[in-house]
Amino acid sequence: MIIERIETNIESLEKEELINRHIEKVYLESAHLVKRIQRVKTDHGREIGIRLKDPRDLVAGDILYMDEHNMIVIDVVADDLIVISPRSLTEMGTIAHQLGNRHLPAQFANDEMMVQYDYLVEELLKELQIPYKREERKVKQAFRHIGHSHGE
Repeated sequence: MIIERIETNIESLEKEELINRHIEKVYLESAHLVKRIQRVKTDHGREIGIRLKDPRDLVAGDILYMDEHNMIVIDVVADDLIVISPRSLTEMGTIAHQLGNRHLPAQFANDEMMVQYDYLVEELLKELQIPYKREERKVKQAFRHIGHSHGE
């Protein structure tokens, strides 16, 4: 089976649409969500080729295939993250500036900033005394570097 487009996302379906369908999952590392072409295997052992025509990243919950009885859904393996919980706007600005200088991609949820684990970031947070914790957590999308130039 070759998948060329995403049907929809599981979050956009009504409960009634989920109840009577068997769900197979494809577990991906968050870094693989940016790959438009890849070969994957479901948790039931079915091999699938993904060759997306649209230039978009995969997101947790994306439905690769769906019929009246079955669906194949993307799920994400938990990442090793540093979850930063700044206590003030000053702490947020300080750590955002420091991480931006290092070109580290971040994600935000509620009042938390998440970056992939890096011992240098952990040392920086300790030095700046900004609250954080290291934990395994699933993210919905890939940590994506945003390219830019410093000028010449």
